[in-house]
Amino acid sequence: MLKPVLILCCIAFVVCSATEHEWHKFKALHSKRYRSPSEELLRMKVFMDNKKLIDEHNERFAQGLESYTMKMNEYGDLTEDEFQNMYLGLHPSAALRDSKKIATFIPPYNAGELPGTVDWRKVGAVTPIKNQGQCGSCWAFSATGALEAQTFRKTNQLISLSEQNLLDCSSFNEFGNSGCKGGLMDNAYRYILENGGVDTDESYPYEEEYNDCRFSNETIGATMASYVPLTSDDEDELAIAVANVGPISAGIDASHLGFRYYSSGVYYQEDCNKNRLNHAILIVGYGTEDGLDYWLVKNSWGPNWGDEGYVKMARNRNNNCGIARITSYPLV
Repeated sequence: MLKPVLILCCIAFVVCSATEHEWHKFKALHSKRYRSPSEELLRMKVFMDNKKLIDEHNERFAQGLESYTMKMNEYGDLTEDEFQNMYLGLHPSAALRDSKKIATFIPPYNAGELPGTVDWRKVGAVTPIKNQGQCGSCWAFSATGALEAQTFRKTNQLISLSEQNLLDCSSFNEFGNSGCKGGLMDNAYRYILENGGVDTDESYPYEEEYNDCRFSNETIGATMASYVPLTSDDEDELAIAVANVGPISAGIDASHLGFRYYSSGVYYQEDCNKNRLNHAILIVGYGTEDGLDYWLVKNSWGPNWGDEGYVKMARNRNNNCGIARITSYPLV
């Protein structure tokens, strides 16, 4: 009887040692430091729980039961509540739309003849992946990304625009945003319209926190004439816009662990809530992979997240994660 018990104990020791090794690698890779031994024990427990979920998911992927893979990243020691409070900052209820400044989307006459694949990165309309850090400023990154692309299409110049300008100057005032506590792309567009432009990222760099407004007319990187909201929940119209207009700002439900630890494949989450949009992203294309339609999405969590900063999200699957619920783009 002792031999089986001894074998089980040895297996448990090996598994525990391997997991502890992964923990030390994680801390070193992401320069993690904790205030006390008790906090480190808590963070290690959270990490182990998250790693277990990732490993179980990837086993299901290997069995053909999932359409995407997951990987550990810098968020591995955060609980769900902590992560959502730090990184998810879309506030759809903050909408302050002014009908005088809104244009109407009119599909082109040949809109039915869409290409099978669109990727605006390939023509140079998309800036490199950015990182919002521990600040719920995703709305600002989505807004600048769309305006950067539209400015490129008009001028053939790709200029990185200032998220910090939007964070500081369209928050806690008549424009309705709330700095690192969240906001909405349309409110950022309203600010840019009334302000007469937004500064370049070079002149007004990102600071990962809300500060006093320091906009300068001398360093404007882009202006806009209006903005266009698309029809809510219409993936067909969204595809027409992505193909013919360019990258589109959108909101999604990003609260699930599958999104947080996404690595590759086409992300589909059956439990996504279309009525709980909490993260802003930029749709820069679409396509089909292994028979699965997807939206090509630029995130703002740095190049080490996901597929070098990008995620392929399910397309034509009943508006999964609400990706077509709140969509818009600027006119320049």
